Amino acid sequence: MSDYSERDLQREVSELEKKSATAASLFDIRRIIGGLFVIYGVIVTIAGITASDADLDKADGVNINLWTGLGMLALGLFFLAWLWLRPLAPPVPPTPTPDDEGPVE
Repeated sequence: MSDYSERDLQREVSELEKKSATAASLFDIRRIIGGLFVIYGVIVTIAGITASDADLDKADGVNINLWTGLGMLALGLFFLAWLWLRPLAPPVPPTPTPDDEGPVE
């Protein structure tokens, strides 16, 4: 027979499902995109705040780095807020049906 009881097997499966759900939420694309846009938005916004008059003259007086950085920050915060407000639903385990009991002979 096997060394595992049904209870041990169910516990191991539930632990693996929890690890899988944690990994899925950690690598959610909204977290990655939001985080990158926030980081780059901060960098570009700082570049816009510290722009010289010569840089502004090149862009016809528009501080493009500042506006682009603020837009990137807004988009990144939108993605992170979306992640926070609508987290991933935990995976629903399939329910066994009477047809799934074993191999057909």
